[in-house]
Amino acid sequence: MLPRFLYPDDPILLISALALGLVLDVAYPYHSGILLRIHPVHTSYFMAKKLGRPYGSGALGVATWLVVVGTHMLLYSALLYIAWSIHPILWILAAGWVLKVSASLRLLIDTVRRVGEALDKGDIDGARYWAQQIVRRNVYKLEPEHVASAAIESLAESLVDGFTSPLLYYAVLGPLGALLQRLANTLDGALGFLTPEYRDVGWFSAKVDTVLNYVPARLTAVLILLMSPLVKGESLTWAVRTWRVFSRATPSVNAGHPMSAMAGALGVWLEKPEAYRLGDRHARSPSPRDIEKGIRASMGVAVTTIALVIAIVLMIGHVA
Repeated sequence: MLPRFLYPDDPILLISALALGLVLDVAYPYHSGILLRIHPVHTSYFMAKKLGRPYGSGALGVATWLVVVGTHMLLYSALLYIAWSIHPILWILAAGWVLKVSASLRLLIDTVRRVGEALDKGDIDGARYWAQQIVRRNVYKLEPEHVASAAIESLAESLVDGFTSPLLYYAVLGPLGALLQRLANTLDGALGFLTPEYRDVGWFSAKVDTVLNYVPARLTAVLILLMSPLVKGESLTWAVRTWRVFSRATPSVNAGHPMSAMAGALGVWLEKPEAYRLGDRHARSPSPRDIEKGIRASMGVAVTTIALVIAIVLMIGHVA
């Protein structure tokens, strides 16, 4: 059992903090100024880049992960402890903020929607600009259907990394569970590259992120599949088949699951040129309309995940 300041035995406190965190994400998705500088994703990324030097050893990678994650976990544990010691309402405020900086959905949705809107207007340069904000690959030489593909792929993968996974860890471990997942994902983004510079120093960050997101990635894929009737895409049978055939087609152990599920639910192919293709030869090329459908499916997954989190919290509270 976790201490009460980390996981209160009253589920109403956890549900209230969850609601606050979600409202804050909708009301204030774009961090700037001091709130950006102290955001744990920003600070942990900065620390990881400073400590995890290119061509560093695997031992340095482990030490970097422990220092960066440990520092942030101690700091936010202290915040929750102080808030709990003063009043439960103050704890809700603190926990809601921790969840807000750990789980984000509106910024992702807004950015992906901008890609679709630009493509729909024939503004390929604008579409490429917005797509580049959420993908690592260079999109400036891609044709429209591959720009749409990049946006949908990122939508599906980031839905796990930035929303469903931290919320599921919140359900079982409280606010610090969500923060732990977000920190691990950030360190993977900072160091977990399969390049000579980061292959050794980043292996631990990459491995931890893979382990933490293993179950959430697959659960999210199942939820995406269930959304296929909502977006009036392909049949559930077709969607499941696409997921089963192509879920292991990507270099990432986890990313292929939500992305192939999304491809199946929408009935399109998703492709990173010279790397992988998700969807068989009968699948359509993705369009701006498919981007909007993907957003609709993601919102359905988000609502279902929130309901699941509340159910888990209530169940744990009943057992306690």
